[in-house]
Amino acid sequence: MGKDKRGIYDGGVDMEEDYREYRTGQGVPASGEYICQSGKKAEFNENDTFPVCPVSGEETTWKHDKYEQS
Repeated sequence: MGKDKRGIYDGGVDMEEDYREYRTGQGVPASGEYICQSGKKAEFNENDTFPVCPVSGEETTWKHDKYEQS
């Protein structure tokens, strides 16, 4: 959860976490649409586990789609 500069919980989500890349096998931090390195979009629920790339079948990284839109 988010904390202000003094380390006090502010009720939000850390912006730093929002921009993170998540690897295959990691837990999904928040429900939503994510995009893998191959550009394939997929919908995940919080606490799901990120799968292998749906295109290559190999381990990949995932980013929340709201930060991948141009």
